[in-house]
Amino acid sequence: MKTDLHKRFLCVAGLTPLAALSGGCADTPDTRPNILFVIADDQSWPYASAYGCKTVSTPGFDYVAGHGALFNNAYVTSPGSSPSRASILTGLYPWQIEEAGTHASSFPARYTCYPDVFREAGYHVGYTGKGWGPGDWAASGRKHNPAGPEYNECRLDPPYSGISKIDYAANFRKFLAERPEGAPFCFWLGTHEPHRPYENASWVKAGHVLDEAEVPGFLPDADPVRGDILDYAVEIEWFDRHLGSCLEELERRGELDRTIVIVTADNGMSFPHAKANCYDAGLHVPLAVCWGERIRPRQVVESLVSLVDVFPTLLEASGVTYGADSVLVGESLLPLLEGRDAEYSSEAVYAGRERHSCSRYDNLGYPVRSIRSGNYLLVRNFHPERWPAGDPQALDKKGRPAAMHGAYYDIDAAPSKDYLIDNRENPQVKSYFDAAVARRPEFELYNLKSDARCLHNVADDPHYSDIFERLRSRLQMRLTETGDPRVGADPEIWESYPRLEGKMRTFPAPKE
Repeated sequence: MKTDLHKRFLCVAGLTPLAALSGGCADTPDTRPNILFVIADDQSWPYASAYGCKTVSTPGFDYVAGHGALFNNAYVTSPGSSPSRASILTGLYPWQIEEAGTHASSFPARYTCYPDVFREAGYHVGYTGKGWGPGDWAASGRKHNPAGPEYNECRLDPPYSGISKIDYAANFRKFLAERPEGAPFCFWLGTHEPHRPYENASWVKAGHVLDEAEVPGFLPDADPVRGDILDYAVEIEWFDRHLGSCLEELERRGELDRTIVIVTADNGMSFPHAKANCYDAGLHVPLAVCWGERIRPRQVVESLVSLVDVFPTLLEASGVTYGADSVLVGESLLPLLEGRDAEYSSEAVYAGRERHSCSRYDNLGYPVRSIRSGNYLLVRNFHPERWPAGDPQALDKKGRPAAMHGAYYDIDAAPSKDYLIDNRENPQVKSYFDAAVARRPEFELYNLKSDARCLHNVADDPHYSDIFERLRSRLQMRLTETGDPRVGADPEIWESYPRLEGKMRTFPAPKE
């Protein structure tokens, strides 16, 4: 983005920790702020150049980080699109919102979403690209997507086949043009990128080279994986290009400084051991926030935060009130953004998943809950007898067993997935393959300081017994106090929620 915005970012580059900053913040604006919430589809931390990642160039994201705060430890509440987005929109955990807490089901209308609250408060509201989904919001009697009224009319011819034809930036301009005079706006910009499929070898056309690929430690460092990473990078850069265009439009209108801009992702990268897993690569996402002079530039926030905090943050920033009987489980991030760290009390983040895709016999899910506290991640697998990535074998259209290892549908189709399967007997690859698809114990504990890859489970290590018991108790307490059916009287209610979007498949019945 070689524009004035890019030049302005360069002037504030060199991010510094929040604790090193001093002084007060600017006066509260006379008018309520605009809200631009920008969310990528399947992007893991640290794949943005503000984090020092050399695989991608993201001047739009870097601008937001440089003019506000860059979060190093932001987590989603679920490693899948539908429940994660529903959690952001409602300010509740996925296990608190029934069908909306699983993948590709419905979204009960009784759960209020923040765009509706802001619309009632006089904001001009809308979304482009991917709002809440996949799933069927109309089945619940809603009049529009939970993210707001749709703005997807503007289209374009994308440079790569895996990229959506929706012109996100043009739709944002259309939305702004229709805004009533003087009204603040609340807009959700959700790109379909970097969700798969990718155009194979798009990285070659984009001018990348294999050496640029930073392969995460849970994948083998092989050329097919490197190429896959770079195709992923191409789509992140497309997402960032539209973000930059929207920032430029706000600056042209003189409204950038009065707009809260939040840029993040809904879950981790669509690679084995990442998306659809409650490991770090499935839950840890980029996050940057700016708001004119209200937020000091060049902050780096190290605190553990959850995207369930978005709703309360927007309420506090705007002064918009929510029903007195409504309880949000997150906290406002403004204390962290304004140097009042002691007022942010959370010291742990929680996440969970149920069914992700139709990947097992009888459309069963793979229920998981997790807690991250300090340098430790505890994962509880409620049905360890099931396969975490899906059953290894499906049935064909005639009901006959298909090839072994040809399923694992909770992992999106990808060259990296193919490489693991094709080379599963190779001693240098087998451990990666097993980590992605093999059965897992009920509890997993990882020391993220020494094992960010989440490959060395220390749950049974006596050295970690105190940490294990503390986190297990804390997770159980949080699930109980927030009403999770998995630890309540009807733990299998999740299997009754219908799958309303996506393929339905059949699998051999499990052996006793």
